[in-house]
Amino acid sequence: MKEISITSSFIIYDNLNELSKDVQDLMNEAVEIRKKAYAPYSQFRVGAALLLDNGKIILGSNQENAAYPSGLCAERVAVFHAGSIYPDAKILKMAITAASDTNQTKAPIPPCGSCRQSIAEYEIKQDTPIEIYFMGEIGEVYKSASLKNLLPFMFDKKFL
Repeated sequence: MKEISITSSFIIYDNLNELSKDVQDLMNEAVEIRKKAYAPYSQFRVGAALLLDNGKIILGSNQENAAYPSGLCAERVAVFHAGSIYPDAKILKMAITAASDTNQTKAPIPPCGSCRQSIAEYEIKQDTPIEIYFMGEIGEVYKSASLKNLLPFMFDKKFL
């Protein structure tokens, strides 16, 4: 029998003002698109903004559906849009923000498991890490240098 230990490391910023200007701008884009989320059921709005290596910024907000599995998270809306419009572009950075219509979201909200798996596909495809910044409505911002930090045991094409 063996035991392994896996460590994840994050940089924690006290607030948006501590981020570099380019990341602040990216997060502000995520905040604005978050306001356009279609979230009548959860009342939990999420916005995502991607910076591509071609300089383009791609946005996504969560889109809910009465048939719950038919909705889509903000991160996947943005990642899939980037993949369809700019299939050869690399995702350099991703900013994610979430807010509830019923109470103030202060804790940083990371991508869900399905989104982590979808982001992993693109990080593996492009063979370069994607910096991921995530926050709630206010407060701390977490930075992960790579999706591998959030999903250390990734399922990918090498298992197929």
